[in-house]
Amino acid sequence: MKYFAGVLMMSCLLIPRSTPAQAPNDRTLTGYISDSKCGAMHMDNAVGCVKQCIENGNQPVLVDASKHVWAVENPLALKNYYGDNVEVVARVNPDGKTIYVKKVTRKPGVMGGMKDGITR
Repeated sequence: MKYFAGVLMMSCLLIPRSTPAQAPNDRTLTGYISDSKCGAMHMDNAVGCVKQCIENGNQPVLVDASKHVWAVENPLALKNYYGDNVEVVARVNPDGKTIYVKKVTRKPGVMGGMKDGITR
């Protein structure tokens, strides 16, 4: 029994106790907030389209720099960023298609380079 307790104590000492700044499934993604209907396919009037589509019941999505469209599990986290360029810290789910947004930061520029975007 003493041997078992000693082995257990030694194994506890070998386990790292520090926690990383981000969890293993957390990633920082850069892109813009669009809607689930149009995704990365916006042309003219993109910002207006995003806001109108979301008002009509479509969900906000993140379109990253490689034009991958990410569904968002907690869409209220994006409420103040429709049509904006953003940097998002999010948990990427194992399916590789959905994210849970933890932090959003507005970035300068226009929505995905669209001409009608608001320059910030």
